[in-house]
Amino acid sequence: MASPRIAPYGAWSSPVTLDMAAGETIQLGRIELDGPDTYWVEIRPAEEGRGLVMKRGPGGSAVEVTPPGFSVGTTLHEYGARGYTVHDGVVFFSNFADQRVYRHRIGEDPVPITPEEGDLRFGSKVFDPVRNRIICVCENHLRGGEEVLNEIVAIDPEGRSDPAVLVTDNDFYSWPAVNAACDRLAWVSWDQPNMPWDGTELWVAGIAADGSLVDPVMVAGGVDETVLQPEWGPDGALYFISDRTDWANVYRWLDGEVTPVLQVEGEVSKANWWVGMSSYGFDSDESLVCCYVQRGVWRLVRLGLSDLRVTPLDNPYWVMGHGDLQAAPGRVVFTGGSPTRPISLLELDLEEGSLDVLRVETETEIPPECLSVPIAVEFPTENGLTAHAFYYAPKNDAFAAPEGERPPMLVTCHGGPHEATTPEFSLSIQYWTSRGFALLDVNYGGSAGFGRDYRERLIGEWGVVDVNDCVNAALFLIERGEVDGQRIAISGGSAGGYTALSAMAFRDVFSAGASYFGVSDLEALLNSIHKFDATSLVGLVGPYPLYRKRYSERSPINAADWVSCPVIFFQGLDDTIVPPEQSEAMFDALKSQGVPTTYITFPGEGHGFRQAQTIRRTLEAEFYFYSRLFGFTSADDLTPVRIENLDG
Repeated sequence: MASPRIAPYGAWSSPVTLDMAAGETIQLGRIELDGPDTYWVEIRPAEEGRGLVMKRGPGGSAVEVTPPGFSVGTTLHEYGARGYTVHDGVVFFSNFADQRVYRHRIGEDPVPITPEEGDLRFGSKVFDPVRNRIICVCENHLRGGEEVLNEIVAIDPEGRSDPAVLVTDNDFYSWPAVNAACDRLAWVSWDQPNMPWDGTELWVAGIAADGSLVDPVMVAGGVDETVLQPEWGPDGALYFISDRTDWANVYRWLDGEVTPVLQVEGEVSKANWWVGMSSYGFDSDESLVCCYVQRGVWRLVRLGLSDLRVTPLDNPYWVMGHGDLQAAPGRVVFTGGSPTRPISLLELDLEEGSLDVLRVETETEIPPECLSVPIAVEFPTENGLTAHAFYYAPKNDAFAAPEGERPPMLVTCHGGPHEATTPEFSLSIQYWTSRGFALLDVNYGGSAGFGRDYRERLIGEWGVVDVNDCVNAALFLIERGEVDGQRIAISGGSAGGYTALSAMAFRDVFSAGASYFGVSDLEALLNSIHKFDATSLVGLVGPYPLYRKRYSERSPINAADWVSCPVIFFQGLDDTIVPPEQSEAMFDALKSQGVPTTYITFPGEGHGFRQAQTIRRTLEAEFYFYSRLFGFTSADDLTPVRIENLDG
């Protein structure tokens, strides 16, 4: 093997191209099993972020179900929730452009079955075969008014009548579940100021002959217990996930009594942003299959319903992707990956133990000599506590840095803020590390997957705990001598963008940073925020206006004159969650005080970038931005960006 070339960190050439990282990938979504057939959603950046339903029969090949001109996706709760369901080969889906529900008999044109008038959004769809109807959550944005109603409704699959309201009066609903006899309905509800990871309620009602609900009873939950994913078991019991013991575990309700089923120091769920994700399912009358996470590592197990015996289902895919799992007799289909294997749609034969790869998010392979494998890091943080991150060292065996040089590092902050990062294979991460950057992906206090106590570290402390943890994570690596303490950047999107901006405004550790549609003004956010997030800041910051001073003090826009490091901003102009005004105000403030800064906008993009050309441009621009500031020349021919107060 040839000796490695000597080149500064950041200046290494890499086989991981921008096109690979941005366009040669898809995102796998919601899985549905209909008899022997498997359905799933995939989002394609190369098709401007279009979502479509795919189908694969036993032993067959994957085929596209959704015809051109349609994109599957709902904006229920703004973030989306189970945009389709399948019954006897008929697909019922929300179309992203108009949010109407369509009936799609394969081979025919999709037909709308919900009203054209009004702003109605539908999600968490399930089918009631006895009454031939779809039961789902409806979000009604009343025309001419500010009120938004959330309800559980029934939709006629032929579209002969308007949706019929079944449940109302709560602020939010999710996870309607019909039992096998179709005579009982379970659902989850919650009211403001709670968010769905703070406290929810699980309800059950009988279904009368006319389809209405009778005798509702609350089964579990409350203001300080999160309940999610109710599923009716083959034994007639109602199963669900609850975090009543700090960890989100599986329980069942039978004969009026709740008992634990799976008790582990792990989480059988992800953060409940996209309500409707599934973490367990029944593979027979005697067992269920579920996944749970411990310290960032996911495990797949089979659980006996009578003896509660847990049997590990070992497989090399120990990152559960976007968190969806569906089971049927003899098989389980789930999304999984690992640091060296891309997220894939997988089918496990429970009798033979064979694992079939149905679809992968990227076919691109990275040579092992250029593949950085993350290391789980636990580091000390404020108040004698410990926090978590994944560290990716620079990796490219074709290059070595000059003697004595330490690499620059990018610290990344996930959004949410009650989301979590996982050590899954990521072409965008490998883009950085194969060019000589270190990357530190932080699960700051508040992140999901480490128990309720860890998640609640952020109560009233957003902009403090998350910032401290990102700072302490960076200092931990600097003190170990792993990275160059003078070349540390921080980057994040949405809530992660707020954390990044706050870290640059209130702490003096980072040399540069990037904000992707990040929050800069907490008070302004209150005036523009949508219903789902309307009271999220009550828990994260405090009740307003009682804590108005705290809102002001923690807003980066009010500390812009403290920011001395350069910042690049990326913003979708169609973003309704964090409007462009948030990025514009921060950019203008930095520009006016002479801080090097760049602002790049994208028409047609909302909250979270979906189009390949956008993803490519942001990755290219952020790398170019740091190359100018950290003093290295990229080996790639990058399109420059204008840096205010640096370029003439």
